[in-house]
Parts: sequence; C-alpha cells; structure tokens
Amino acid sequence: MRPLFVGFRNLELSRTDSSLAILIGGQIGMFNGVMRMGLTPEQYSSVQADIESFRMTGCFALTEPEHGSDIAGGLSTSAQPAGDGWVLNGQKRWIGNAAYSQYALVPAKDSSTGELRVFLVRTDAPGVRIEKIQGKTAVRMVHNAHIFLDDVEVSEADRLPRISSFEELGSAFRTLRPDVVWNAVGLQAGAYEHTLAYVKRRQQFGRPIGSFQLVQEKLVRMLGNVTASLGMAVQLAELAEQQGGADGAVSHAQAALGKSWVCARMRETAAWGRELLGGDGVLLENDLARFHADAEALYTFEGTHEINSLIVGREITGHSAFRG
Repeated sequence: MRPLFVGFRNLELSRTDSSLAILIGGQIGMFNGVMRMGLTPEQYSSVQADIESFRMTGCFALTEPEHGSDIAGGLSTSAQPAGDGWVLNGQKRWIGNAAYSQYALVPAKDSSTGELRVFLVRTDAPGVRIEKIQGKTAVRMVHNAHIFLDDVEVSEADRLPRISSFEELGSAFRTLRPDVVWNAVGLQAGAYEHTLAYVKRRQQFGRPIGSFQLVQEKLVRMLGNVTASLGMAVQLAELAEQQGGADGAVSHAQAALGKSWVCARMRETAAWGRELLGGDGVLLENDLARFHADAEALYTFEGTHEINSLIVGREITGHSAFRG
C-alpha cells in the first residue's frame, strides 16, 4: 500500500481511538512488516493473507526487562544451536498484543556467533509463559505483556532467514516510526475536535467558554500543532514514495525527526485540550483524559524523544552521543 494511504488510515483510526490504531498497527504494521522483511518472498506470500486478515496473529518481541533504548548492544535473550534447531532463553517485556497473539517474533543472540537471529515462536509452545502487564493507564486496548522463554525449542524453519544483524532489523523502524507520526497527528486531531465541541457547549459567566479570548488562543495553538504535524507526516510519506515506491522507507534520521517533533507537539495539544475541559478533562466520558493518557504512551514508544533526538543529532553533526 502507498505510504500516504497507510498514513491517512492510521490518522483516522487514531482520531477515533489511539488504542485501536496501535492494536491494528502492531499486527498489520509491525508483525507483518518484520515478517515481510525477514522471510523470503515465497515464505511471506504463504502467510500474508492470514496476517492481513488476522487469522494469524502476532507480535514483535524486541524490548527486554533491562534493555529498551540500548537493545542493539544489550540483547540478552539467547539462541543456542541444538541439532537441527535452536533453544531460546530469556525474557521480553512491554510487548504489545502479546497477551492475545498466536505468535511472537523473538530477536535473540546466537550464542555460537554473537549474531542476531529472529524466530517465529508459538506463544503456547512449551517453555513460553506470558504475563499480561496490569494497571496501564494508557492504550488500554493493547494488552502488553512480559514474555518468559525457558528452554524453548524452535526449528531452523522457524528462523527468519533474511535478518542476521541489527542493521537489517533496524530498517523496519524506518517505516514504523513514520507510522507513529501519523498516529500522533490523528490523536491530536481527535483531541482538538473533542475540545472544540466541548468549549462550544460549556457555559460559564452566562456564555460559552469558547467565546473567551484565552480559550480561543489555546484552540489556535492546538490547531497550529495539528496542521504543522500533518504537513510533516505528508512530507515523510512523499519522501518514502520517492525513495522506494509503495514499500519505500525514509532515512533513520528523517523518521526519528518526525517521531520526536510531532509527538512533542501531540503532547502539547493533548495537554491543552485537557486543560480547557477543566475538571471534566479527567473524566473518561469526555474523551480528553483518554487522549491525554494515550499521548504519553505514544510519546515514549518506537524510540523515546531523547533517543530519536540523538539519532538526528548524529546525522547533522557527524558525532554520535551514544553507542549503538
């Protein structure tokens, strides 16, 4: 699908409910994207329809309890060669959709060579234990989980043959981060629209609060953020198409700049909307509490603001402020 179509699809889903957009994105974007990249064309064609129809559900289990931003240099999940297959040991955490997925894509370090391997693991396989993370305040429809892998046996046929390094795996984030940019634009649009509707009907001092100057000034800032963010998202989609057509991807720095800047604007927009609703802004029935909480989650995943900023900083200065 063309980058611009995918982008507006993500925007419209997020405009309604960020949780729904992220749930679908985890399956159709992340799981599907890594499978497409890691399998041979023949292998992928045999599962594509099942993935896109949700008959085959999956998640991408990269983050570990002690390694998130530094996972490329700190991967601790191991893959031990054993006969015609492998034995996996380790833990993964904060894995979206894991609690109801049939499969998990598990990156692990080859204990014999130190190279990266990625395996398709049944979540009900012997040695796999999944614990849903309780008490989340944001993106509540997406059931993140902690995955335990204890002597899990997988066959060589379950390994994705086209991924053997973090450089190859990292190319996935050149498409996933722009997806998050569109999600952030959609969340802002939804927050703005709900806020605008509220200030038109809410009466104080005998008139709608939308008639007050300071309320209008905040609405203008919110609309400005939405408009500027949409412009950057569209530019990223156009760059992706120029650089690779329907399956194109922007550079790491371009994706990181879009994710960090647009998500910062999203955070502002959601906070201003919640502020304009006053006490009603913390009630789920008025939606802004949901947009506000979901914005905090979106601001963090697919690379924190700080890590994405340093990726861009490395690109523009030629100096890396971190290893990896």
